[in-house]
Amino acid sequence: MSTIHPEKMIRPKRKITGMSAILLPYQADGQIDWTGFDGHVVSTLDAGLTPAINMDTGYANLIDDDTRTEALRRTQELASGRSYLGGVFVGDQSGADFNADAYAKGIQAVQSFGGTPILFQSFGLTSGSEDDIFNAYKTLAQHCDSFYAFELGQMFAPFGKIYSLDLYKRLMGIQNCLGAKHSSLDRSLEWQRVELRDQTRPEFLVLTGNDLAIDMVMYGSDYLLGLSTFHPAAFAARDRMWADGDERFYQLNDLLQYLGTFAFRDPVPAYKHSAAMFLKLRERIATNQTHPNSPTRPDSDIEILKLIVRDLDTYLETL
Repeated sequence: MSTIHPEKMIRPKRKITGMSAILLPYQADGQIDWTGFDGHVVSTLDAGLTPAINMDTGYANLIDDDTRTEALRRTQELASGRSYLGGVFVGDQSGADFNADAYAKGIQAVQSFGGTPILFQSFGLTSGSEDDIFNAYKTLAQHCDSFYAFELGQMFAPFGKIYSLDLYKRLMGIQNCLGAKHSSLDRSLEWQRVELRDQTRPEFLVLTGNDLAIDMVMYGSDYLLGLSTFHPAAFAARDRMWADGDERFYQLNDLLQYLGTFAFRDPVPAYKHSAAMFLKLRERIATNQTHPNSPTRPDSDIEILKLIVRDLDTYLETL
């Protein structure tokens, strides 16, 4: 039986750290819309959120190394010294050994463009014992100035794994690990991590990846979300409201959560098409095309998303 008491964990007026996974937009001819990408990175930075490049939202498992490198190069230039994260993805197959060299290459690429690495899981990283997994992170930490870890539920990817609390505590002991994104979509598991963080290493960031419970920031989580890519400025406004003790936080959070519940329904990976539709409706990108190997939503979604765009814009105009 859990000893967590969520009602006692709520933290009014806490400053929230917001990170946002950047969508990689596409043109109608299937080429990458780099102009749209640049604008999206800038609007995220200007909203006060930290961009995360080459994440799942940026089709990390589907793009090639040249595309990853170009995204990093552009982001470094656009960030002009502001911080950003770069996903380190190693593609492998079930039964593969841990490929430390491939991870080290990805880490070096991110750091060479001024980003902070966030380490995706892989079959090779997650298939061993807890000692094996911890030792793998210790090995990779030696290649990093600083980095973020990542727990991923298997509803997102077959190589994902949610670690035990004991292993999570050991990972928090790696001093250049600044935090970890938690994507189990399970509030209880995340509350446990927040409580453990508070007891063990208060500066460690528990970054919620729960797009179905974005109010986890009320309990001490920060965030790295795919949902925030839909409207970075709205998330930034919501975060400021919480820090200011502004009761309007709740209505804006409700609007954003409705969007998240709709966009992240099964099949969950199709949320990227929802994001492209939403950003196209907001005239932030040229088309709602996705990577050709990414799942899509029906065109009927557009009418619902139009209503959500209208409601969000109407509400934000009142602020």
